[in-house]
Amino acid sequence: MNTRNRPGRHSSTLGQAPKPPYGLGTGQRALPSRPVGHFVAFEAVKQRSEIPPNPACVNSHGQPCRHPLTNTAQNHDLMACEAMVRGHFAAIEPTLRKIASLQREESFVESAQSIARAELGFELPARPLKDAWVNGLDVRALYGASVMRTIRLVIDKTQAIVNQDNEDDVAFFLDCGYHAVDITPCSDGRLKGLIRYILRLPGATIRSKKAYAGAMFDVEDNVARWIETELMRYREAIPVPADAGTRYLKIVVYHYSSSDPDHEGCAAHGSDERLAAKAGLDRLSEFRQAIENSFFCGASVDTLLIGVDTDTDSIRVHIPDANGEMTLDRWVCNLRLYQDTVNLDPTSARVKVFEAISDATVADAVEGPHEGMRRLIATLLINNLSQVEYVCGRYGGRYPDIGHNEQIISVGDGFGEFQVRNLAYFVYLHTVEESVQDLDVGIKIFTRLNVERGLPIPVSIHFRYDRRVPGSRERSIERCRRVGDAIKSRYKELYQQGLLICGATVQDMASGSPIEPIELDNILIGRV
Repeated sequence: MNTRNRPGRHSSTLGQAPKPPYGLGTGQRALPSRPVGHFVAFEAVKQRSEIPPNPACVNSHGQPCRHPLTNTAQNHDLMACEAMVRGHFAAIEPTLRKIASLQREESFVESAQSIARAELGFELPARPLKDAWVNGLDVRALYGASVMRTIRLVIDKTQAIVNQDNEDDVAFFLDCGYHAVDITPCSDGRLKGLIRYILRLPGATIRSKKAYAGAMFDVEDNVARWIETELMRYREAIPVPADAGTRYLKIVVYHYSSSDPDHEGCAAHGSDERLAAKAGLDRLSEFRQAIENSFFCGASVDTLLIGVDTDTDSIRVHIPDANGEMTLDRWVCNLRLYQDTVNLDPTSARVKVFEAISDATVADAVEGPHEGMRRLIATLLINNLSQVEYVCGRYGGRYPDIGHNEQIISVGDGFGEFQVRNLAYFVYLHTVEESVQDLDVGIKIFTRLNVERGLPIPVSIHFRYDRRVPGSRERSIERCRRVGDAIKSRYKELYQQGLLICGATVQDMASGSPIEPIELDNILIGRV
């Protein structure tokens, strides 16, 4: 049955981005200007005629949209957090430029450190400053050190936000029937704010969030994580006993670009959003089938496929049927749902959200998902309505940097606290060899963003350890150094030219644990 034009659902086939509704987008002339020192790859993109000049968000009276379900207080807090994080990174280039202009002065070291403390919030490594009078200032080394130190600085400042999750957050997932939630997004930096911003989920309650290029997670590794989770339930009844009747939820998140679908979608799938969605759906099926074949309990696992328009942060949720099966063409478009509900009262808007979920399966003549899944999907859609309005209020409905604009390459386990869009390209790995293709993509991206401008590629290596396990911290430190050596060896030419800077840190698995810098190349770059 053709359901493509039903209210609240998609109005086009997958692969053809729906036209953003009135109020969700902005004309090119209204795009905010690039802050000084902030890497924005939008300069060339915004000249393309295919980007629709959508108006800013206004209602029929010419006033800004205010959706009845928007969490205004949360939006305010998240905006402050984003401004703080971006502000710290944006300050690096102009600060170093100012310092470089003073390097011939007699009191250069003292002046440079004074400027760094005032503008960056920390001091720079002393050796490059003291040696500047001999061979000139090593700006590349200072840039790499500044980026690594800024990472730690912003993580320290965002720890409080990350640690606000409470028992009610855990209870919500249990009420929906899920004792564990495992999310795999694409490693694209534009999805870096997925949990805290786009989906508005409590990060501490997520069992795992590991990103892979194209969201192509390792099935065997995920089965092993499922086994570990179930063992904890059998042995320690954490978070609930094994006979509680709850399920394990695996979510895959792919992405696309509504502004430039042929160029700014997922690079791992050739910017083909249908291919990206199908690959994610296939991988979810393989995961569920692997558990069924190995343990005869595939029904204890639910799967969910979500698409994100990285230009607007709006989501589309593929709706499972009663058997947990999903299709590429049965989904709810939250951008359209925002438009359909923006002028309703809160109760009517919530009802409309649940109706959109039901309509998706009724129109395809299949029975809908179980009540817990319906409630979870409705919550994701409602949460994302706040993010749609967040982007509308802060950026006029469409991000100015619709393409890659990351500041660092993050490899290893990644920073759970570091959740701001387009700030880090993430490569989950334990060895360079296992994820060399993902890493190559990141290097290619940063060759355009940094190397072509003479700046080095900052690679932040980060691994977690478990203090309860003897020797875990030492092994994590050794892994940092081994991965660092492998990266410098693979990209030897960049490294020898000072165009590749590696920093390393470790962190205990416990939430809120401090970041511990590790020495690489006899320079403790993380402690500057």
